[in-house]
Amino acid sequence: MRDPKLIEYYDRRAPEYERIYERPERQRDLGELATLLGALVAGRDVLEVACGTGYWTQRLVPRARSWLATDAAAEALALARGKTYPPGRVAFAIADAYALAAVPGRFDAALAGFWWSHVPRQRLPGFLAQVGRRLEPGSRVVLFDNRYVPGSSLPIGRRDAAGNTYQRRRLDDGSERELLKNFPTAAELQAAAAAASAGERSVVELRYFWCLAYVVDPAASEAPAAAAEATPRAAAPETR
Repeated sequence: MRDPKLIEYYDRRAPEYERIYERPERQRDLGELATLLGALVAGRDVLEVACGTGYWTQRLVPRARSWLATDAAAEALALARGKTYPPGRVAFAIADAYALAAVPGRFDAALAGFWWSHVPRQRLPGFLAQVGRRLEPGSRVVLFDNRYVPGSSLPIGRRDAAGNTYQRRRLDDGSERELLKNFPTAAELQAAAAAASAGERSVVELRYFWCLAYVVDPAASEAPAAAAEATPRAAAPETR
C-alpha cells in the first residue's frame, strides 16, 4: 500500500530536505525536542518508521540500545545510511510504513517523526494498530511532527471531505507537488492514542512541534509475528 506519489516526492526532495532544520526561529524547539526524544528512547530497541534522510536517526541512535531505521524512499534512505553512527548500533531497511509486519526484528519502542502529518485521517487507526502489533507489551510509541504556525508553515491549500489538509510544495528543480499535511490538535492526539488502547500517554506541545508518547497496553498488545520472533535483536546485516 505504498504511496508512489509521496515516495517520488521524497526521493526528489531528499538532497534539500534537511534545510528545514536550519531555520533560526526553530532552533530552540529543535533542541528541546531532541532532549525529550532522547529520554523517551534511552536504552530501548527502536523501530523507526519513515526515517527519511536520517536527521533524527543520527541524533537519537546514541541514546538507544539498538535501532532499525526504515523508509520506503530509497534516495532518502541512502542519505540516512551515509551518516555517521556508533558502530554496531543501527541498521537500515526499505519498508512500507503500512506493512510493518514484514520488518524483521523485536522492539520495545517505535518512533515516527514527521510521518503522522502524511497519514490520511481515515488510515490513522490502522497505522497505529499495526505499530502496536510490532511491539512487545509495555513498549513505548513516540510520534512527533509539526504544529501549524501562521507565517512559518506553508498555507493550507485545501481540505478534503475526510478533513485531511493539503499544502503546495516547490522543489529546487521548480516543480510543484500537492502534499497531504495534517496538523492534529492535542485533543486529537490524545483521542487517537486512546483509540489505539494506549496505556500511559502524554502530549507535549512546543511552538513549532508536538510529541505524543504512549505505552502499548499489555492487555491490548498482540505478540510479534513468528518471523519477527525468530529474528534476533539488532536486526539486519547493514549495520554502520
